[in-house]
Amino acid sequence: MSTTTHSDLIQELKALLIQGLHLEDVAPEDIDPHAPLFGEGLGLDSIDALEIGVMLDRQYGIKLVSNDERNARVFASLESLAEFVADHRAR
Repeated sequence: MSTTTHSDLIQELKALLIQGLHLEDVAPEDIDPHAPLFGEGLGLDSIDALEIGVMLDRQYGIKLVSNDERNARVFASLESLAEFVADHRAR
């Protein structure tokens, strides 16, 4: 059983995104967990989505496929991504 709290997971994902996507000008406190990851929020694009998918597989054993109808909801914000990771990571 994992002892990682939701807040810890948010912080872990912030660090993973910053490092994995090479967001040099972004600090963890700059990322609003409720802001959109794509477009106006963090400003990520479809290539970043693919990279996030690879990172989730490596870090948590979560496999995402590009045609999954849940992707829009999963990638809506850091908060929704954290909820998905918490529910689906390899135990």
